[in-house]
Amino acid sequence: MTNPLAWISKEIDYVIHLAAESHVDRSIDNPISFVDSNVVGTAKILEMVRKQKARMVHVSTDEVYGHLTAKQPPFKETNPLKPRSPYAASKASSDHLVYSYVKTFNIPAIITNCSNNFGPRQHPEKLIPKLIYNILNNNNLPIYGKGKNSREWIYVGDHCDALIKVYKSGKLGGFYNVGSNYNIDNLTVVKKLLYIAKKKINLGKNVKIKFVKDRPGHDMRYAIDSNKIKKELNWKP
Repeated sequence: MTNPLAWISKEIDYVIHLAAESHVDRSIDNPISFVDSNVVGTAKILEMVRKQKARMVHVSTDEVYGHLTAKQPPFKETNPLKPRSPYAASKASSDHLVYSYVKTFNIPAIITNCSNNFGPRQHPEKLIPKLIYNILNNNNLPIYGKGKNSREWIYVGDHCDALIKVYKSGKLGGFYNVGSNYNIDNLTVVKKLLYIAKKKINLGKNVKIKFVKDRPGHDMRYAIDSNKIKKELNWKP
């Protein structure tokens, strides 16, 4: 494999590492590509950071913690990692790699774990842009299972603000959860989008909720405790 970082010759001061394969469905179809991108790719970034003596923020996901039942409290940074999909496992692996470089090579890195993002220009494989696309193009609105799987949603701009806070003032070698504490199930997301769309356009006859076969190992609920970043870095969504 050609080294994608071979072009780097001048000194790098800081890296915010967001690059990743991030769609759970595709990780089920092709796990190896996620290992290549998220694990091997992160290892290459870490080697560059180590050689350049740069600082680093590694951007990860709440999915590394596994899932919660309705009554379980949100995940904290101290919870063990129990990923349940190839995507989540590849991100957990990358988190472990970064931490190992902190301890073995003393690189100044920080790890963040964020909840589900939404915002402008998001890839249409993701839930919210996919539903918007289907509403605008008179297609069915597919929802896994009964639509009761819930996620904590955060606007991408709030996530970026958190990353800047971590970059400027975060504790090196530390972990920070980044979330909104706004948790809703997938069926509610669809209904909210339909409510908004009906006010703006005439919906096509095919724009209907369609429950489809659930995907393997579908996590029921994600929720994270973001009190640490709020208290230490004065951030809030």
